[in-house]
Amino acid sequence: MLKRLQKLTQQGGLRQLDYQFAKFVALHSPQSQQDLAALMAALVSYELGKGHVCVRLDQLQIQHLFGLSTRLSVVLIDGLPDPSQWAALLNQFDVVANVQSKGLQACPLVLDHGRLYLNRYWQFEQTVAERIILMATNQGQVTDNQHWQGQQLTVMHQALNDLFQPTYGHLYHALQGVTDSQQRQQLTCDFLDIVKPQQLDWATIDSVLQQANQITDLQPLDSLVPAGACLNWQKVAAAMALTRQFAVISGGPGTGKTTTVAKLLAALVMQTNGEHKPNIMLVAPTGKAAARLTESIGSAIKSLAVPQAIKDLIPTQSSTLHRLLGSIPHRVEFRHHKDNPLHLDVLVVDEASMVDLPMMARLLEAMPQGAKLILLGDRDQLASVEAGAVLGDICSFSSQGYSAQQGQLLSQLTGFDLHSNNIGLSVVTDCLCMLQKSYRFHALSGIGQLAKAINQGKPALVNKVWQQGFKDIHHYPLNSETYASMVNQIVTFYLDYLDAIKTDKTPAEVLKAFSNVRLLCALREGDFGVVGLNQRIEKELTHRGRISPNDETWYVGRPIMITRNDHALGLFNGDIGMTMLEPEIDPETGRRRLRVYFEMPDGTIRGILPSRIPEHEVVYAMTIHKSQGSEFADTVMVLPADYTPILTRELIYTGITRAKSRLYLYAPLDIITKSVQVRTERASGLAQLLV
Repeated sequence: MLKRLQKLTQQGGLRQLDYQFAKFVALHSPQSQQDLAALMAALVSYELGKGHVCVRLDQLQIQHLFGLSTRLSVVLIDGLPDPSQWAALLNQFDVVANVQSKGLQACPLVLDHGRLYLNRYWQFEQTVAERIILMATNQGQVTDNQHWQGQQLTVMHQALNDLFQPTYGHLYHALQGVTDSQQRQQLTCDFLDIVKPQQLDWATIDSVLQQANQITDLQPLDSLVPAGACLNWQKVAAAMALTRQFAVISGGPGTGKTTTVAKLLAALVMQTNGEHKPNIMLVAPTGKAAARLTESIGSAIKSLAVPQAIKDLIPTQSSTLHRLLGSIPHRVEFRHHKDNPLHLDVLVVDEASMVDLPMMARLLEAMPQGAKLILLGDRDQLASVEAGAVLGDICSFSSQGYSAQQGQLLSQLTGFDLHSNNIGLSVVTDCLCMLQKSYRFHALSGIGQLAKAINQGKPALVNKVWQQGFKDIHHYPLNSETYASMVNQIVTFYLDYLDAIKTDKTPAEVLKAFSNVRLLCALREGDFGVVGLNQRIEKELTHRGRISPNDETWYVGRPIMITRNDHALGLFNGDIGMTMLEPEIDPETGRRRLRVYFEMPDGTIRGILPSRIPEHEVVYAMTIHKSQGSEFADTVMVLPADYTPILTRELIYTGITRAKSRLYLYAPLDIITKSVQVRTERASGLAQLLV
């Protein structure tokens, strides 16, 4: 078996890591067990590289192991026992710990309820599940439902009402020129989150709408539209997070996750009644996502209708997870862990879908007892680059609804009707809230409608969106002519940031101009991949005289993306930098030196000499995976001409929702059709552990 696996490795079907692990397991197995043990060790390692935490033995695709053809897969397992016996045999292997029959042992592999893991990843999954359950049940915490009564309940009910007061400005402007009463009613329901229109006096409401000559004339709606007829999921999310030690708020772009968390943090500060200044920290997985969080949370806090003293207690600076936990150069461990926990009361993690299983385990272990953890993210986005789909696994329980006790409490806090009779729920269901209304992508937004159609996995709906003539989405077939047009289009877009450099704009202004546009690819290699398109764009910009590489690696206007963490410099995988001349002349050389400027998570700009920059690549084009946590006003996206398994519903959705204002998609329609029907599924046991 080892010889077969070695040959497969030499042919590129396996990583050297997979083969070496299989070899290690085989050498520590009796001869009678070596072949099957080596095969399964290689398979677990291989699947881990694909993002799967474990191998489900009852779902093994025996005819396509390691992605091989049926013929090659049959040849590979020739001479092994019948696959139906593998689970029982593995249960007896010396290198496999079976949690149910043998208990946990110091073995490289762990078998747990038919799922085969690397020991380390089984431990990660157990840690995540145990910590989440502990926090979700609020054991010993002051946020227990029994403490929500009397004066505190009244105070927080009023605080939420004040923070989530209905605003009539958007409704007033939308009503201008509308003459149809049914249309006025629909607009009112949409803007005021009305879910029980049958309970309202529409004759009186419509009279108010028709007579309004200014926004304040709509104020009578305060009494005409009671909270019981409405359902604002942002307010529900804030109330839910107030009552739980562990909370997850998921929603697509524009659903107001940042606005919600800003109001939630204000409510948390109010909850302390000035007795204790809560230590609140904000983090994101990448530097770019942290910088975006810093910008958006700062803007959201400024707009809060609360006293300045409350605003001053809410942080506006965010950091990365690595910085928070305290990265140690050349080590996977962090300075903060279960024996040296973080010093905080509340932690908000944005873009949580990007957090892989090992990182989530380390974060949860480092949380101090009693601290509140709030995860924000979009469950429909791509899962983390590394193994696991933690946010997706947690959010898989969202359809269960709230327990009767939690429903009653949330109804009292929000004024909405959230009562339920649900029983037998997962412990995490009371900790979840899915934001369902997009405030950025309205009914006239093609981006929003396209994202919604893709999420439903229905090609007919996707095609219908393209045919409706939305002005913010553009689709082009893929051929040699449109390919050249795409390159010219993105080059033209990039002239803005190059003009900013030419006119001596600041690094911050140049980085902002560059961040307005990006070309996103599904692949890395080939004509439709990052590498090839970066070269073509660089060549075209050189041809136009806008950049001057002159056979040099570094040149003015060269955009780069860090690909390896450098803790000493504070640069991390995914950080974007721009090469520019220093503003001052170097006294030693008599000329301006090149520096690469980065926007740090706190919003400051830092310039670093090119010679000190860690591993990186040019980033005129980037993969959709790497674009997570970013948004661009103009997003140009290209899919390959032929289908590849990397093309999934989540990948297409993630790429499309990077566009804030306009999307330009270059792809064959049949490729889009096939891709939106393929869902990303990662093998994991986390959801089963949370039941």
